Amino acid sequence: MSNDLPPRPNSAGRTRLLSVIGVVGVGAVVGALLLWHAQVGEVLGLGADKEPVVSTVGAPAIGAPPTTTKLVTPTPSRRTTRSTPTAPPKTATTPSKKPTKKPTPVSREESIDGLSPKLKSRLTKAIAAAKADGVKISITSGRRSAAKQQRLLNDAIKRYGSYKLATRWVLPPKYSAHVQGKAVDIGPAAAMTWLNKNGWRYGVCRRYDNEPWHFEALTTPGKKCPPREPHAVAKAD
Repeated sequence: MSNDLPPRPNSAGRTRLLSVIGVVGVGAVVGALLLWHAQVGEVLGLGADKEPVVSTVGAPAIGAPPTTTKLVTPTPSRRTTRSTPTAPPKTATTPSKKPTKKPTPVSREESIDGLSPKLKSRLTKAIAAAKADGVKISITSGRRSAAKQQRLLNDAIKRYGSYKLATRWVLPPKYSAHVQGKAVDIGPAAAMTWLNKNGWRYGVCRRYDNEPWHFEALTTPGKKCPPREPHAVAKAD
């Protein structure tokens, strides 16, 4: 039987082994102390001031405030505009027009328009009959104004030298049948001859011997004309 014992480790090896065992032991003690401290802190609430961990997924960038939509309610203006009462629109008052009399149409002297209804009607028939016989009756002087009749009288007085002689041809306005629309002067000579011969049929007659152009309504149509007068005579006032 052998009495040989295993070899003892040297001193350097023992020192390292002890060092490792010491480090491990110290670490175990420190770890146990830290674990105990954490458990005690949780029990006593010492970790309540720690910030909770929040997920940063979808969080806004640092330094930029989150975009929020703020509803802005319009603030009514304290300054109120007073409505100025507007006056009703003025209606233009059109002055009532007085009914104006229609001016009497001025008839041409060379027409039958201004003649009296009786002479106009009779002369119209006579003109148509003369036209059928190939004779044209023209009106040289029908109705005259009093002013024109006076001018004609003034000219006649100068021409014949006296009022008496002048009135054989031109009567004063107040006595003139022309001013009253009851006389007519015609032309040409052929018309004078025809009407002097046939005028009685229509009630139209020649009145004066010295005026073959002067005709008036002196008879009833179909009856002979009265005897002619030598010339016109002014009535005494």
